[in-house]
Amino acid sequence: MAVKTITIDMEAYTLLASRKKQGQSFSSVIKESLGGKATAKDLLQLLSSVKVEESTLDHIEEQVMRRKKHPAKAPRL
Repeated sequence: MAVKTITIDMEAYTLLASRKKQGQSFSSVIKESLGGKATAKDLLQLLSSVKVEESTLDHIEEQVMRRKKHPAKAPRL
């Protein structure tokens, strides 16, 4: 794989380094930050850090129950 050397200022380096995980390359961090292809593994890693309020889960459950009772009113995707 070909490589290029770039110069960035210390502020940009600090921001980039703060997103870098142990064992991850700077190239990988840049690709993630700029919309590189995400994998199922990436999604699972993100989901492990997602916190959902109990009230949000209650609202989701209420919506699901409403749609079960009145399926014709459910929006089509």
